[in-house]
Amino acid sequence: MTALFFAGVQLTVPAAETNKIKVLIVDGFSNHDWKQTTALLRGILEPTGLFDVSVSTAPPTNGAPEWASWRPKFSDYDVVIQTCNDINTGTTWPKEVQVAFENYVTNGGGFFDYHSANNAFAKWPAYNEMIGLGWRNKDFGWAIAVDTNENLVRIPAGEGTGTGHGPQSDVVIHNLGTHPIHTGLPKQWKTPHLEVYYYARGPAKNLEVLSYGFDPCTKMNWPTEWIVTYGKGRVYNATFGHVWQGDVQPPALRCAGVQTILVRALQWLAKRPVDFPVPPDFPTAEALSIRPEISLPAKPEH
Repeated sequence: MTALFFAGVQLTVPAAETNKIKVLIVDGFSNHDWKQTTALLRGILEPTGLFDVSVSTAPPTNGAPEWASWRPKFSDYDVVIQTCNDINTGTTWPKEVQVAFENYVTNGGGFFDYHSANNAFAKWPAYNEMIGLGWRNKDFGWAIAVDTNENLVRIPAGEGTGTGHGPQSDVVIHNLGTHPIHTGLPKQWKTPHLEVYYYARGPAKNLEVLSYGFDPCTKMNWPTEWIVTYGKGRVYNATFGHVWQGDVQPPALRCAGVQTILVRALQWLAKRPVDFPVPPDFPTAEALSIRPEISLPAKPEH
């Protein structure tokens, strides 16, 4: 075991592996602050010593000459963190890259669908299958709610509304089941500045809801984390980690709970033991736990 200071908190962690988890962050366009998101993610992950993090930045608009050479080699990585979002620009990955990504996940790759990437690529059928539920219109597919007995309720296309969310707020997260990502965590814990997506929609196949939160607009409970099995691959979705334009050191990513789950989700996606410890400052149902500012990389890879 090794002592590690992570975000100012001393943890006892397994000895660092020589075979680090190889993570690729794919960014380049979004209605969120994708540059800041990438820097913050690197600032959280790299100090753990568990990850070898690379970045591949897609061209910002369709028709850019750089598209001819932008071909991330997904198969070189254990997990891909996808942050691209085409809502504002309509930018799409080239068909060759889409097929390569589909094959990567089908053949066992890990896919972390990071926050605004859940809003992306509605016209890409395989992407919809991979994420299970996304930011879509009311006629797109199934939505899933969680009732007061923690049973899942499937809502058919056309019933209810399209996807949305209320104001960012401090939300109590309710964990469901005993998934390895959540082993040892409290059943309920509070996180700041969260967007609880209501009526996220999609094929919702091979999907497991890991946690939920209450939305005051609809007065219903909605998934905040869910996983999808796609071929031999694993996909993790969460609405944690909102970084809007102009956000600096947002509490949403300084939350001790979000930082811990980020590391654990990546371990699970990479099919490694989920052994990152539950820190002493993990939040409770009553109290937030917001860590000091994240140390950002000196030279962002853009």
